[in-house]
This record gives sequence, C-alpha cells and structure tokens, in this order.
Amino acid sequence: MSTENEGTNEGTPVPPAPSAPPVPVETASAAAPQTPAPDAGAPTTPLSQTPPAPAGDWPPPTAPQAAPAAAEGEWPAPAAGAPAVPAAAQHAPAATTADGWQNPPTTPLYADAGAGTHAYGDGGAAGAGGAGGVGGVGGAAWGASYQQPAPKSGRGRGGLVAAVLVAALVAGGLGGGLGYTLAKNDDNSGSTTVSASTSGGAVKRDAGTVAGVAAAALPSTVTIEAESSNGEGGTGTGFVFDTQGHIVTNNHVVADAVDGGKVTATFPDGKKYNAEVVGHAQGYDVAVIKLKNAPSDLKPLTLGDSDKVAVGDSTIAIGAPFGLSNTVTTGIISAKNRPVASSDGSGSSSSYMSALQTDASINPGNSGGPLLDAQGNVIGINSAIQSTGSGGLGGTSQSGSIGLGFAIPINQAKYVAQQLIKTGEPVYAKIGASVSLEDSSGGAKITDQGSGGSSAVESGGPADKAGLKPGDVITKLDDTVIDSGPTLIGEIWTHQPGDKVTITYERDGKTHTVELALGSRTGDN
Repeated sequence: MSTENEGTNEGTPVPPAPSAPPVPVETASAAAPQTPAPDAGAPTTPLSQTPPAPAGDWPPPTAPQAAPAAAEGEWPAPAAGAPAVPAAAQHAPAATTADGWQNPPTTPLYADAGAGTHAYGDGGAAGAGGAGGVGGVGGAAWGASYQQPAPKSGRGRGGLVAAVLVAALVAGGLGGGLGYTLAKNDDNSGSTTVSASTSGGAVKRDAGTVAGVAAAALPSTVTIEAESSNGEGGTGTGFVFDTQGHIVTNNHVVADAVDGGKVTATFPDGKKYNAEVVGHAQGYDVAVIKLKNAPSDLKPLTLGDSDKVAVGDSTIAIGAPFGLSNTVTTGIISAKNRPVASSDGSGSSSSYMSALQTDASINPGNSGGPLLDAQGNVIGINSAIQSTGSGGLGGTSQSGSIGLGFAIPINQAKYVAQQLIKTGEPVYAKIGASVSLEDSSGGAKITDQGSGGSSAVESGGPADKAGLKPGDVITKLDDTVIDSGPTLIGEIWTHQPGDKVTITYERDGKTHTVELALGSRTGDN
C-alpha cells in the first residue's frame, strides 16, 4: 500500500489559524427597526392652534405656561414645565382619510436627530469590523420631544458594557446588603443560617485519563518549523528524546533544512529554540535534531514497547495539524504490521515501514509527533496518512484525515535515533537481494538484475549464502506473510543487522525455507 507523508507542507507554508471566526455585522439598513403599522381603529384627534389668552387671564401670556394637557388620542403628552411647542413642530401634518379620521404621521419609533434611523447606534462607526459595530441604541426613544445626542465614536458598545457592569455591581451590592440584613435578623431571632458552598472543589484528572496523559506529555512535545535556504519548508512535530536536547521527528519534516536551512522548535509554553539536524534516515523516515542552548529541565517522554501493542488499544496523538500546535486527538490501534510505502509527493524519496495503523485524527503537521498509549508511553511516530484527496504535499491542495493514519513503531524508531545520535548516519538491515517494487499479491520477486546493471543477488551477501536466486518469490519472513517488495523491505527494517530470520520462497512451483542472518548497510545511498 502506498500512502503520502502528511507532515511537511513543501513549498506551502501553513498560514496561522485565526484566533476566532469573524463576527458578521449587520448593516444599518438591515438592522433598522421597522415602523409598526398604525392601529386602524384608533382615531387621532386633530390638533388646533393655541388661542391667545383673553385679557385678564392668568397667567399672562408672556409668562411661562404649563404644558396643555394632551388631547384625547394625542401622544406623547407635552413634558411638564416645558414651553409650549407649536403643534406643527410636534407632529408632521396628519393625513385625513375619506371617512374623516386622521392617520398619525409615519415617524420612525427610534429617531436619531438628523441622522436617519439606527437599531444599533454608534455615532458614525465604520463598517463591518468597526469598534462600535454593536452598541447602545442611539436617538430619542419612542418619539420623545427631547433628542438624545448620538454616542461618541468608538464608545457605543463599550459604553453599554460599562453601564451593564455598573448596574450589575450596584445590584450585587444591594443583594449583599439585603442578604446581610436578613441573616442579621435571623441571628436576632435565635436561628442559624447555613450557607451552601458555591465551589465544586478542585477538578482532579487521573493520570490514566486522556486529559491526564495530555497534560503530562504536551510539555515534552515541540512544533518544528523547517526552512530551506531558498525559503521553502513547512511545519511538523517532534518530541523530547533525552535531557541533552535531542528531539525525534520524521525525516520529511526537516529534509528541506538539511543543507544550509534553518530549523526551530517551539514548546507549548511559547519558548522557541534554534536547532540543528544531527542525522536523518530517508528510508526509515526518522530524523533527530538538537536544540541549541537547550534548557536544563527537559523531560523526555517515556518509550513504550510497540511489539506488545494490541489491536483495539487506545491511542493519543499529539501534533500541529495544519499548523495548529499542541493538538491532541484520540483513537485506537486499528491494525499492526501494516506495510506502508510512503512518499513526499516528489517521487524521489520513499520510505518503507511495517506500521501501526490508527484511526486517531492525523493531518499534515502531525508528522514526527508521538503516538501514545493510554499510559502516556510513546509507541510510535506519526508519519503518514491514507487519503482520498488528490492534492498531497507539494500539490495544489492538501489531503486530510479519513481515519487511516500510520506510525513508525517506536522499537524501530528508537534504534534508528540512537544510531543517528551516535554516528549521524542510519544503519539498515538487508538480505542482499534486489526485489521488484511493483504492487502484487503473490510475494516479493527477486529481479533479474539489480540497480545500475549490478547483480540482483549480492555476491557473498546473506541471500547469496542462503542460496536465493533471481526469479525466486519470497512469500514469508518468519511468520509474516509477504505480498510485495515494499512489504518485504518494511519488514526487514523492523530488524537489526545480525538478526536471524526465516525466509520462505517459491521456485519452479515448489516452496522452500531457509534461515539467514541479516547484513547491514550504512547511509541512504
């Protein structure tokens, strides 16, 4: 099965995710309240001009007069103590219907002197995204004669929030005072008041819960940014391997920065460190970087035993999918010993693994991050996904998780990482024979000729000593069924040089079994 690496975004840096989605802002026209239709059955009394006061009337006409009482049906009533206002200034001319009734003018219920109507007033705030996009209501309420000045620019919402806050504080103080008074009265009467605690107590999460595992593991994971000398690169993940500052990740995460590039590692607390690539193994898809000026309080993650993992075991993945650092997802082990041949999309670098399959959500950016068991032990390195997307890394789009993720077993990755730290170069186990990489179901066929015209079976190598020949089809390695060349390579690389394995192969329709000791090859070339 062939999959694509999912961690680096080659040539396509991942944009930062927005901290929050933008909030739609209503336009003035959309937010303006609608004028209710007048009540057809409510007559409106015609307004008359105020007659001059007869001689001798008191008070004299020149003295301030109290507002006349509102005529029946007239609304609103003139404010007490206010100077008389001509009716024409109070209301627009009323329309007279055919039956003699006059309808009230269609004045908006919420008026803003000279500025139209606004459901949410902001004193002229800007459009969407303005500071006062949602504020207090501007303008006089319900047609009152006094026009409330529009709030100052930029203070619509803030003023409303502040007013609510002050009101809440006043109410809180009032409530507290009443509560104290009631309690005091109760005390005077000889009764005892017992108050229930409003606190639920400290929240405790057991170490075995997902939250407990995540809390313990996150401080030992990093988000890696790798950049080539020409500025291309991407984002991946890694985890603390030892107290000296070594971080384990995938080769395809840091491959761009190997020759003169730049690598940085950022911890969840925001501390960022420059790093250098100590060693990388393309075939295993494992790499080790080392922090420069590493802190003294590094806590390596505990490594588990991937050979003891069972299908159905719980899994926890930590990474930076699409640049979203410190993301935790969960799932189970869906399968073991899954043969995976992965590529970064360029076709020039392929990796082979006998992978742990998980349905924990893994996306581009998770690469190099730890796959943990329920106790928080590292059982694998998240490396590849199977996806239905057509883009892939380096393409015009990126694929996402469909629940088929693959991780390098930690037993293999540990051995590779230790070799890289020790010598800077990977060491591969081998049988000394070239096999076809074409997809098949019958086994791994030894080719007639090796790469570059060399012999398909290395002279004096393990396969040669075991009597294997071109044309033989290997169908088993120990008890593992071999269905193709990539499956055989991935299975061999789960072993170390010198390990003895049993090879089952077919020749001329007959099945043969032979034991051999695996050889070694240093470096990727």
